[in-house]
Amino acid sequence: MPVSKAHAIWNGDIPSGSGHFTAGDSINGGVTYKSRFEGGPGSNPEQLIGAAHATCFSMALANELANAGFPAESIETDASVTLRPVDGVPTITKIELTTTGRVPGIGADAFRELAESAKANCPVSRALAGVPEVALRATLAGE
Repeated sequence: MPVSKAHAIWNGDIPSGSGHFTAGDSINGGVTYKSRFEGGPGSNPEQLIGAAHATCFSMALANELANAGFPAESIETDASVTLRPVDGVPTITKIELTTTGRVPGIGADAFRELAESAKANCPVSRALAGVPEVALRATLAGE
C-alpha cells in the first residue's frame, strides 16, 4: 500500500501567526488561532480529522454492506469533532459520525449493525482509538 503524505508550515507565534497545509494533489488550506480555537474563517486540523474519518468510515461501510450482499447506492457521512481543554491541554474529546445510506433490500437493524462494525474497523477509527467518545447515528434514507 502507498504511504500517504501531507505537509504543514506554521509562521510566528500562536495568537498572531498563521499556517498552511497540503495533502495529496488537491487538499490545501490555511489555519490561524482564530480558525482553530474561535470558530473563525479558515481551516483547522480537527476538520481534516473529521473529513478523514467520514471518508474512511463511508468506504468501510460500503465494503461491509457489499460483503453482506447489500451493495450501497450511496453512503453520506458527516463528522463533528469536539476539541476541549483536558487538564489545560486542547484535546479531541468526542467525534460524532452521522451517516445515511441508500441501500436497497436491507433492514434498519442490519444497516446499523454493519455501520457499528465499520466504525470499529475502519483504519481511521482504529487510529483514533484514544478519543474518549465516538458516537454513531446511522439511518437509511427515507427512515
